[in-house]
Amino acid sequence: MSAILTAAAAPSPWVPTPPIPSTAAPVTAPRPTPDWSTPGPIFVYETAAGDTLAALAARFGVDPGLISADQFLPADGYLPTGVRLQIPNALETVSPGGHVLPDSEVVYSPSAADFDVDSFVRSAGGFLADYVEMVDDGTVLGGAAIVQRVADELSVSPRLLLAVLEYQSGWVFGAPPDGRAGPYPIGFRIRGRRGLYQELRIAATQLNLGYYGWRDGTVVETRFGDGATLRFHPALNAGSVALMHLLAILRPHSRWQESLYDVGSLPARYAADFGDPWTRARAAGPLPPPGLMQPLLELPFAPGERWSLTGGPHPAWNAGTPRGALDFSPITGGEPCAVSVRWATASAPGIIVRSASNAVALDVDGDGHEQTGWVVMYFHLAEDGQIDRGTSVGTGDPLGHPSCEGGAATGKHVHIARKYNGEWLAADGPVPLVLSGWRAVAGERNYLGALVRDGERVTSDSSGQQGSTIMR
Repeated sequence: MSAILTAAAAPSPWVPTPPIPSTAAPVTAPRPTPDWSTPGPIFVYETAAGDTLAALAARFGVDPGLISADQFLPADGYLPTGVRLQIPNALETVSPGGHVLPDSEVVYSPSAADFDVDSFVRSAGGFLADYVEMVDDGTVLGGAAIVQRVADELSVSPRLLLAVLEYQSGWVFGAPPDGRAGPYPIGFRIRGRRGLYQELRIAATQLNLGYYGWRDGTVVETRFGDGATLRFHPALNAGSVALMHLLAILRPHSRWQESLYDVGSLPARYAADFGDPWTRARAAGPLPPPGLMQPLLELPFAPGERWSLTGGPHPAWNAGTPRGALDFSPITGGEPCAVSVRWATASAPGIIVRSASNAVALDVDGDGHEQTGWVVMYFHLAEDGQIDRGTSVGTGDPLGHPSCEGGAATGKHVHIARKYNGEWLAADGPVPLVLSGWRAVAGERNYLGALVRDGERVTSDSSGQQGSTIMR
């Protein structure tokens, strides 16, 4: 069950960049788990953290009703871990089943909470240590700061971003052969997306597409540059699928498997450069633990004010992240993108662990780490008046003014989403987003949907028309 599908060659939209030999410590072969297979018509699968019945059905290509166990399986929510399931074998050719990376090494999770990007880059002594670039908002950042910014924004582990960059360009421990920065150090070569910041954002987005798509069952295969497709082995973990999906973009399918499992593979180099990821994963524990429940969260504005639900569940940050965000706009009139005089407020007490680029991260558990426990994210807050990092807040304290700043927006609003242990959570998922008792319900498409509470319903409307009004 390790064969790879083939297809007639087609023009490739990108030119793959060959891996650059690392000048770091020698690598050894990765230690993936054995290929998981069961002869005959039935798979026996043991549930893992983050599994849901719907996602497993999609991965195994069967109806949920055909999955059986010796105990009740909830249709919604995370399944208990360690439950042995019997699942009909409806699959044919699939990828290898050996795990190549833990979930906690893809997500910016507790595993990387104490990882110092700048110190690592400087000690590595490669081209990245002295690299400088102007990013899309006009800010000039060094190489380590660019890696940190992408890790923060997309919640992808900075270790993995560095590993991908090193594997593709050798910039972390070495330098380009001609000593000059190429416009596409990772090799995506997308017009209008030049430079390290853009290339890392693309890599992080593709990692998230694989990770969260596997989590919810919407991504069960990947496509290579020549048009060939490959269905992922149903027993893989989300972290492995994330890396497999990314490397399918960067490698032709004839070299894809060696980039994952051979001695010089990316996972092998990752372990050599950063230590054993499986040891860290065991220490971190599962990202969504069994029985996870959201703490009490309030709507992100003051009591008595009238706001509109202008966006139902949509990507928590960008494409690739789950539909974890809601948008709220104050009903005050005036120009659509004029900064509001009203305040977006804290939905719970905690500590502001990040406040930059129109985004605020509220650490609800108060340990000072964005990578651990519950974090509530706010976006599109005006730079003028945005709360300072390190501030302790109570529920209802002001964080900043809703605006159009910080990205594409047609009207002033605040975007709110959640993370747990660094993992973005769907608003209408196993742990639903509930604000002041209002539960998020997703629509058929992004930005559609509603909030429901005790028989009441507030329907999202981008124009803020009647029916979208809500008060705390």
